[in-house]
Amino acid sequence: MATRNLTVNRVNQWGLTSRRRRANPFAEVEVDAVITGPGRKAWRVPAFWGGGAKWLFRFAAPRPGAYAFRTECSDPADTGLHGREGRFTVVGYKGANPLYRHGRLRVAADRRHFEHADGRPFFWLGDTWWMGFTSRLRWPDETAALAADRAAKGFTVVQIVAGMQPDMDWMDRRGANEAGLPYDKGLDKVNPRWYDSADRKIDTIVDAGLAPCIVGCWGYYLMRLGVEKAKRHWRYLIARYGAYPVLWCLAGEATMPYYGLTLGAKADKEEADRHRAEQKAGWTEVARYVRGIDPFANPITVHPSQSGRDCVADDSVLDFNMLQTGHGGYGSIAGTRDVVRREYAHQPAMPVVQGEVNYEGILSGSRDDVQRATFWVCMLNGAAGFTYGANGIWQFNRPEKPYGPSPHGAAWGDRSWQEACKLPGSSVVALGKRLLQKYPWWKLQPMGESSAKPEAAERWDRGPQIAGIPGELIVAYYQQARAPWNSADFGRVTGLKPGGSYRARWIDPESGREYPLGKLVADSQGRWETPVAPIIGSMLLVVERVKRSHK
Repeated sequence: MATRNLTVNRVNQWGLTSRRRRANPFAEVEVDAVITGPGRKAWRVPAFWGGGAKWLFRFAAPRPGAYAFRTECSDPADTGLHGREGRFTVVGYKGANPLYRHGRLRVAADRRHFEHADGRPFFWLGDTWWMGFTSRLRWPDETAALAADRAAKGFTVVQIVAGMQPDMDWMDRRGANEAGLPYDKGLDKVNPRWYDSADRKIDTIVDAGLAPCIVGCWGYYLMRLGVEKAKRHWRYLIARYGAYPVLWCLAGEATMPYYGLTLGAKADKEEADRHRAEQKAGWTEVARYVRGIDPFANPITVHPSQSGRDCVADDSVLDFNMLQTGHGGYGSIAGTRDVVRREYAHQPAMPVVQGEVNYEGILSGSRDDVQRATFWVCMLNGAAGFTYGANGIWQFNRPEKPYGPSPHGAAWGDRSWQEACKLPGSSVVALGKRLLQKYPWWKLQPMGESSAKPEAAERWDRGPQIAGIPGELIVAYYQQARAPWNSADFGRVTGLKPGGSYRARWIDPESGREYPLGKLVADSQGRWETPVAPIIGSMLLVVERVKRSHK
């Protein structure tokens, strides 16, 4: 095969042509490309069936230099797939896309945050596009417009399902795109055309600077697939998308049984419990398989009903923990705080990402004020990232055709995704990210409430939610900052260096406007009494240690 000049971190593909007829190539044969690069680094890259006699493999080189490959097929007699060789040269990337400029994503050495391959910290601010590969989100115009909107606001991740969709049973046409459904009725044969359509959207998402968090399917489909078919499905996803700067999510609500087992007259608790146990064991096995064959070591998680750690039998198969903590608006925030804190404290440590909470507009609630409070409660209690969601976007309602009823019989709402895209909550959480990025946010540690009021430990909205760098920085979110009628000990800040010199400011988290407070000195116990806030309502307080100048 001919020599080609390629760019570092960008995906390129090579085509192969089988010389044998097979009824179901997807299930009958496996093909890998063994790629070697600078320093004799080697990658075994799975190839995928592209329909007919066509096979393809994809690769993104992590550094400039000379590369070579040789293909290996489980059927060595197929000389169109086995023993093919080629060479190519990779040059540096000169553009501005952070995913190409800084490289793919990984968990940082502190096991608390994410970073690019070059060590640059990565702030996870996600959006939920569960059904974005279906025909209800059209390509190119609609996909490009939504991606551009999110990228302009500062979002960095898109959560999207690359297969059997949530909130429906198999063969439901709402899971189709213009090429049909992703698999045949028996889930034995993949539909490459469905994934060709998904490819175009993935390219649009990544070119906008957004990292796809690819969900394999919804968890209850494992009971139809079985573990071996689930592995084959994941091999296909890794071959298609592993070369991109992606994050893997094994399944959505991984241990949740299908709705009919838990709701209504046909509910069967014993059978539902059996499904939960089989799904937990099965997805654990699939996770080990994914880790074993992904040559790019993309980070792995699982989407839960509460905590991803609870969805697998061995949490060492996960690289980061994803949470789902309720859609009850303000009523979900105290529980959200407690789950984030608990999972942050869990050992061994891994980054904690809020993957689903309080979709804006769901249950006729969770408006922008709830988005603001939920974001800050998560990020200041140990979360390494936050994913926003809007009711209308996750299922991609169309104005002329809402998604319709879920398997439980009722619809979540008929607001179109175009209208949901304009809800203010996405701008609210994006502003939160921008405010945090003014400081070394990846070094922040949760510090709990620093209020003298004893009820602060019970009421998330009484004392502030605080994170900081001990002795150096404090960032505190007050749902209700100190008003003129509050006592002096309302929201007392602790954890400062005794006698240390600091500079403080109030920040309005709704507008980003700052109100400097000047210098302060901590008392002998490292405390400081906060003054009355300039605005009665939600506020941020930032306290930074003043560095001594050395002349």
